[in-house]
Amino acid sequence: MADSLRDQLLKSGIVKQFKDEKRQQQPAPKPQVSPAKGRPPHPPHPPRPVRKEGEINLAKAYAIRAQTEAEERKRVEQEAAEQARLKRERKAKVQKLLEGQGLNKPDADQVRHFEYGGKIRRIYVDTNQLADLNAGKLGVVQNAGRYLLVTQAVAEQVREIDSHLVALLVDPATAGVDEDGIPDDLMW
Repeated sequence: MADSLRDQLLKSGIVKQFKDEKRQQQPAPKPQVSPAKGRPPHPPHPPRPVRKEGEINLAKAYAIRAQTEAEERKRVEQEAAEQARLKRERKAKVQKLLEGQGLNKPDADQVRHFEYGGKIRRIYVDTNQLADLNAGKLGVVQNAGRYLLVTQAVAEQVREIDSHLVALLVDPATAGVDEDGIPDDLMW
């Protein structure tokens, strides 16, 4: 079989001669020996690039970025803690205001449906409370997952503290009028 070109060159000795000739052309450098330590010195470091005024190195840029991000996280956490504190204070004020103000009756048999939080909710009232609720004399306030029937004055006070907690308070000016502006008692 035919040998490969490489094998033929090695057998003929041409490749070996070429390597030997190349070695003879380049003299081997002699390591300089430091007189104090008896070993060769370290090779010189490549020159560092000269920075222009106003330029910063990469490590310093990363450090500044990390510091900025840490400050931003700390600021966001402080704002969240402040918002939570204010919410707790509002909740405590509403809780204190609503103590003993609930007009819910355990034997109420009428259901009044209303929209709150994007869902249809209900509260049980008696006939007189239903009429007062629809007239705007009473309101419904959400507190601790329950709906409390309260007077209009109490509902307005809760609205001043936290308007999101007022679930239902009919405006007396529009009471008895449907959304078309037609009085409810008008029959067709």
